Amino acid sequence: MSDRPVIVFDSGIGGLTVLRELRVVMPDRRFLYVADDAGFPYGDWEEAALVERIVALFDDLLTEYDPALAVIACNTASTLVMPALRARFSIPFVGTVPAIKPAAERTRSGLVSVLATPGTVRRDYTRGLIDQFARECHVRLVGSARLAPMAEHFLRTGTVDPEELLAEAGDCFLEQAGQRTDIVVLACTHYPFLANALRKVAPWPVDWLDPAEAIARQALKLLPEPPATLPEGFDRVIFTSGSADHATRRLLHGFGLETAA
Repeated sequence: MSDRPVIVFDSGIGGLTVLRELRVVMPDRRFLYVADDAGFPYGDWEEAALVERIVALFDDLLTEYDPALAVIACNTASTLVMPALRARFSIPFVGTVPAIKPAAERTRSGLVSVLATPGTVRRDYTRGLIDQFARECHVRLVGSARLAPMAEHFLRTGTVDPEELLAEAGDCFLEQAGQRTDIVVLACTHYPFLANALRKVAPWPVDWLDPAEAIARQALKLLPEPPATLPEGFDRVIFTSGSADHATRRLLHGFGLETAA
């Protein structure tokens, strides 16, 4: 098992935030990044169809690549498809869920916002986390259909419109009874790439909570045994569309990824 790859799966390239942290705690692992760009964005999918799609993709991935573990580096997918994946396949799966528990533990004002895709906002799973861990807080759920595509555009071009960014995230900022929102949970793996731009447009400073480090630590717990040999060369990336444009390939090359043959 120690020489088998770790799959990092996302609807696009937002999961690179998680891959970055995984490499910090597992520098001796081989990774296979899978971008389901043919299905992006997941927020547009009907739930049952999305579950069927992702399970079918993993049927093929596990047969071809025999991974030791898979990280679902996507909040929308994780809050929906993890039970089906764990029921069907025997390898460990690590999901990505909104960091509501640590937000509730850290907030001083009691005002927390969760910035997510509309699908994550709708999930009963998300509301269950609030009921379980944040009953003493005022948690505002803010769904954006545009931030993930904006993050992908930013990664490829380095540009983002500040006014459009504030229009998507502005509802996160609440003033109530003399208190202000002090933590915003970034509940989509794409969003940390916009963190610096979000800080610039925010009406006041907040803690932008990125769960990637916690995801990496959980994955390490499930794969404590180091591989017998160190990986050489680049890790591989697969696009379910079968191809990627030059800007995307150049970006991924900077992350140490090359397109799988």
